[in-house]
Amino acid sequence: MYDDHYGLSGRPFQLTPDPRFWYDTATHRKAMAYLGYGLAQGEGFIVITGDVGAGKTTLVGHLMATIDRERLHAIKLVSTQIEAEDLLRMVAGGLELETVGMTKSQLLSAIERGLHAMARSGRRTLLIVDEAQALPVSALEELRMLSNFQAGGHALLQIFLLGQPEFRERLHGSERLEQLRQRVIAMHHLDPMGPEEVEPYMLHRLSVVGWEGRPRFTPDAFQALFQGSDGVPRRLNQLAGRVLLFGAIEQVDTIDARVVRAVIDDIAGDSPAPKPVVQPEPAPPPPMPAPAPSVAAPYEPRPIRPPREEAPVAAAAGNDALQARIAALEARVEDLDAALRRVLTLLVDWVEGEERIDAASIRSVGR
Repeated sequence: MYDDHYGLSGRPFQLTPDPRFWYDTATHRKAMAYLGYGLAQGEGFIVITGDVGAGKTTLVGHLMATIDRERLHAIKLVSTQIEAEDLLRMVAGGLELETVGMTKSQLLSAIERGLHAMARSGRRTLLIVDEAQALPVSALEELRMLSNFQAGGHALLQIFLLGQPEFRERLHGSERLEQLRQRVIAMHHLDPMGPEEVEPYMLHRLSVVGWEGRPRFTPDAFQALFQGSDGVPRRLNQLAGRVLLFGAIEQVDTIDARVVRAVIDDIAGDSPAPKPVVQPEPAPPPPMPAPAPSVAAPYEPRPIRPPREEAPVAAAAGNDALQARIAALEARVEDLDAALRRVLTLLVDWVEGEERIDAASIRSVGR
């Protein structure tokens, strides 16, 4: 192991949270200030959120190591989608209450009596719930109800919720959690470390296990460590541990950016490459039906079309035929017009002849 090779008394970058390695980054220092303010209030909810590996569990470990156990009784729960009644039983267990066979109403009464008993002993009760984003709304509502228990105008229970960023969004976006939201007295989000915090963070953890300058880290190594971890504490610990292991195997006493990048490439090789997406082959087209047998028709030669240069001659012939048809129509119209005039003339003569006959008849009668 690299700790033996470099003469260290332990592993400075182990992933298991250890309060000995607590380091006050800017964001963790601010979180502790919010916790101190909230605990001084002695009531309501304190909410701390952060991405995976941001140091929420380390923060809780540091808090548990610094509180006065004579004045504060802490119950720590890790929720994994716990339903409301199961959550109540876990709280009762933290108060050392026997809950076998109890109904929900009996559970609530037992928890209230347990909180009163704790208060009479001179201790307040702090309930710490990790992974709060996994709690259903019904369980969060039960926590709100527990925060209502009082004695002499003072809250019997204070609740500390830790969760991933989606819990913060859920808390602000759900109308059903409005009453719980009004009871939050302090809230903070843990951000990653800045580039300037990587070096003091690592040197602090190394010093805890007796590091005396071997291996030596160059400034560009710290920059590469930040780039490879984005300042997330757990990812930084994982990368730094692998770098020290690489250095021990390769007998390296100076860690520079080249070594860090080699380890980053090695870690990337540990992950299986994504399988290529195989596009399904298109289905073959349906077979065409076989043509029905037919009797071959006798061969008929195709008419030979005139060449392109004969087209104007054909067009001229067509124009002559059209002109001839127009002339024939005009002659016919003239014949019809002449016939019509003859008919009209005959009609006029007939009418005038009738009128002359009538006039003669009238004159003969007058005589």
